[in-house]
Amino acid sequence: MKQQQLMREAHIHMPQGVAENYRYWGDDRTVFIEHASGCHLTDSDGKTYVDFRLGYGPVILGYRDARVDDAVISRIRQTGTLTGFATALDTEVVKQIKAMCPQIDKMRFANSGTEAVMGAVRTARGFTGRDRIALVEGSFHGLYDELMWKSDIENWQTSDIRAPAVIPFGAGIPARTRDLVDIIGLNDFEALENLFKQRSDQLACVLLEPIIGNAGSISASQAWLQRLRDLCDQNGSLLLIDEVKSGFRVARGGAQSLYGIYADLTTYAKAMGNGYPVAAFGGRAQVMDVIGSSKGAVVHGGTYTANLVGLSAARATLDILANTDALATVDAVGLQIKNLLARVFHSAGIAHAFAGPPAMLGIHFTPDVPHTYRDWRKTDSRLYNFFAWELIDRGVMLEPDSREPWFFCEAHQDLDIGWLEELATLALKTALNKSIL
Repeated sequence: MKQQQLMREAHIHMPQGVAENYRYWGDDRTVFIEHASGCHLTDSDGKTYVDFRLGYGPVILGYRDARVDDAVISRIRQTGTLTGFATALDTEVVKQIKAMCPQIDKMRFANSGTEAVMGAVRTARGFTGRDRIALVEGSFHGLYDELMWKSDIENWQTSDIRAPAVIPFGAGIPARTRDLVDIIGLNDFEALENLFKQRSDQLACVLLEPIIGNAGSISASQAWLQRLRDLCDQNGSLLLIDEVKSGFRVARGGAQSLYGIYADLTTYAKAMGNGYPVAAFGGRAQVMDVIGSSKGAVVHGGTYTANLVGLSAARATLDILANTDALATVDAVGLQIKNLLARVFHSAGIAHAFAGPPAMLGIHFTPDVPHTYRDWRKTDSRLYNFFAWELIDRGVMLEPDSREPWFFCEAHQDLDIGWLEELATLALKTALNKSIL
């Protein structure tokens, strides 16, 4: 098979044979893609998949959307890819975002979610003059050393009354980066109150995803998020909401518009460019204005920041999301597939619960909707893994780990729902047989 040949050659040139860790699914299962269009992928052996992974969420319209690609090509022919100077396009894209996101007064651009979070955290520290930050269990904020600490949920027993151990994502993360980071549980009021009592005037910001994109879309409750907002205000700490996954996907105004609770600083990436590398962070003018070139100001920059490829993709994508029914279509597809899967699970007698909005659907084999990352540990993730691999083998692409949501795009509107329901039924039946062996 061609994919296995590619894997052998890639191992010679790259660690694990891939360009980044999360693309490695093992020597026999790592996927090499040769063609993408709409909601379909074709691998190097000619197998075609309906894709619900969508590159971990950036593709909101569909692969190779002509409206976006044509805008990028036109900009390249006009100006090239970057000049190292400002362009009118910078301001145009910020104005588009501000029109959809009322909490944004000013913005700066970046090239990835990681970069956007790094800039936002630095800005929060510069504005408050404080160093400590707090994170929420289960959230992922990019590959930035200081934020690469997590609860060791995989080795935590649900019967244990103690909190899971906090460990680094892997090697190479200095232990001292842990010293300025606190981790609290989502929807845990007691932990929230204790955080502000203990850290008081040390806390620069609390950083979280209200809809956790790496924990099956487990979501903050309205009351808990409001209490967090109030405590930040009372304490002079900033609320930093990471909308890298949820922004311009779950609603035009992102997760914050669904809650009606807004952050001091927000990060965006992924769906804002339909797969092109572009990101941003922004917020209140008073906070953002600590960025500058004067002595004592926060430094932000980057050679490829606000490059014309990413910004032209963002302008075209945001225009479509703001002025068409694209997101309504995405939601409709998500609801349709949610109902389809509910029928499949119910017919098989499988306890199940869905988390998050339709465009970013968490699927959990458990009787109750999870409200914390520790609740995920109680789900039947083993059965889900079997089910996912059976789907992949049958031509449905998704992440085998149930912590990754199903993502939908506008191009999924043409999907054969009957085909998917029949396939999911067969996949679950086989998965159940494997799970009892």
